[in-house]
Amino acid sequence: MQKFNLIIITSLFSWLSFVQANTDVPVSQNDFIKKMESQHNFDSKSLRNLFEQATVSQSILDAISKPAEKRLPWYKYRDIFLKTKRIDEGVDFLISNRKKLEAAEKRFGVPPEIITAIIGVETFYGRIAGSYRVFDALNTLAFYYPKRATFFRNEFEQFLLLTREQGFDPLSLKGSYAGAMGMPQFISSSYRHYAIDFDGDSIIDIWNNSDDAIGSVANYFAEHGWQKGKPVAAMVKVKGEKYKTVLSNDLEPDINESDLESLGINSSSIFEKNEKLKLLEYEQERSNEYWLAHKNFYIITRYNHSHLYAMAVYQLASEIMQKYNNASQSITK
Repeated sequence: MQKFNLIIITSLFSWLSFVQANTDVPVSQNDFIKKMESQHNFDSKSLRNLFEQATVSQSILDAISKPAEKRLPWYKYRDIFLKTKRIDEGVDFLISNRKKLEAAEKRFGVPPEIITAIIGVETFYGRIAGSYRVFDALNTLAFYYPKRATFFRNEFEQFLLLTREQGFDPLSLKGSYAGAMGMPQFISSSYRHYAIDFDGDSIIDIWNNSDDAIGSVANYFAEHGWQKGKPVAAMVKVKGEKYKTVLSNDLEPDINESDLESLGINSSSIFEKNEKLKLLEYEQERSNEYWLAHKNFYIITRYNHSHLYAMAVYQLASEIMQKYNNASQSITK
């Protein structure tokens, strides 16, 4: 009984400590308001009024400390995104938005299935775009999550600039627990730098306008160096032990194609002379898979810095395109 009471008292103390910590206005928040006033001419009184209406979310702090990319093996992570329903709805999205996807490919060089898969992985084609107020998410992470406070304070700064530029109510916009917004889940800095008006209505709306979402994703990839018409990844076989020397957490291509044989990496694919590649290992239930990633695969990881994420996008895109082509062939017969 004493042990049980001790657990209750300890839990209550932790909860009270959290409440107390999050009802006090942190000094860093005051400094942030002063910065927005001095550097960007925001009204400090108006900003303080916004912060008084903001909340601090423990569920956000819990979520960001346990991202799926770090806690799931590939075979479980893959199953989240490669379900039949997500593939089928990806085909529907591609058909419904074919003209804009083709326009995006013509202008930016990014294939329709890659754009579709990004939106499919991020928000299930706009259906699940996040239920947190972006202001609350950024407030929580910028001032109550020391590990990445600097990053999120910068995003908060970008968010306030964005809402002023676009005429948005800062408290009305909703997104993910990390403050990502709209169908493609752009963080604030990405929104300001890469989101575009792709239907000519002079409004950049990535929440409800699939045209703008499509153009914005394509622009993002193009700005990060997407190589039009080039491959993304190829499955390979490995032998011996030398291949293990080039496995690393770094995602940038670092293996010369001429060194593949000496490393025990065998592939039936054809690579460009002197092309840089990256060997990646994917955990399966019984034995692991190995893939060589091209530069375009690395570009996908600029959207989300996880090779699991990039592979899910690539494989979803491949499944969508295969099913789309099969359906098209059936219609023409």
